[in-house]
Amino acid sequence: MFRGKKYQESAKLIDKSAQYEAAEGMDLICKTAKAKFDETVELHVKLGVDSRHADQQVRGAIVLPHGTGKTVRVLVFAKGDKADAAREAGADYVGDMDMVEKIQKENWFDFDVVIASPDMMGVVGRLGKVLGPKGLMPSPKAGTVTPDVAKAVQESKAGKIEYRLDKTNIIHCPIGKVSFGPEKLMDNYNALMGAIVKAKPASAKGQYIKSCVAATTMGPGVKMNTAKLV
Repeated sequence: MFRGKKYQESAKLIDKSAQYEAAEGMDLICKTAKAKFDETVELHVKLGVDSRHADQQVRGAIVLPHGTGKTVRVLVFAKGDKADAAREAGADYVGDMDMVEKIQKENWFDFDVVIASPDMMGVVGRLGKVLGPKGLMPSPKAGTVTPDVAKAVQESKAGKIEYRLDKTNIIHCPIGKVSFGPEKLMDNYNALMGAIVKAKPASAKGQYIKSCVAATTMGPGVKMNTAKLV
């Protein structure tokens, strides 16, 4: 794969065989970010579990100490008082069947997070086939199906992220922007990794965290040392 000059220059600063401690790793991430825009920093964590087994699923949600640096658009399915509370909390879109129809008929997806009150799940269930594959289906585990929709909206706006295994047993999650600087990125990194370690399934055997790589949108990956975390 052809890599640009900037990428190759950045890659020279990183020792591919080394595993970096959090502070050094985040420092390198910031130094090697060369793009003209504020790149997102992502973590890619490979776990020693098998996501095909229900008892080895790893998923949850956490509010990062410094948020993600991204403006999150929130859609809430709620009625009455809960709908009013969601609007007051800063939800971008609030509705019930009208929103279902808008998504179904107009193929509308101008939102990043979907939150629903439990009584609305019958309505939201009709969207399972379109929201599911995009990872937008509300779930109690992620805290996006909740009676307290206002709190869920506030958390999403504050930088709450959901982590979950993909089919290859890897978790991909943003932990902020390059402009945050190493210290804030390290805080977010430690918060997310701590949550993933806590979410370790009882049935997981052997090495839990196989590898962890941090990378910016356009930059090379930095291998992180996770030995102290587990």
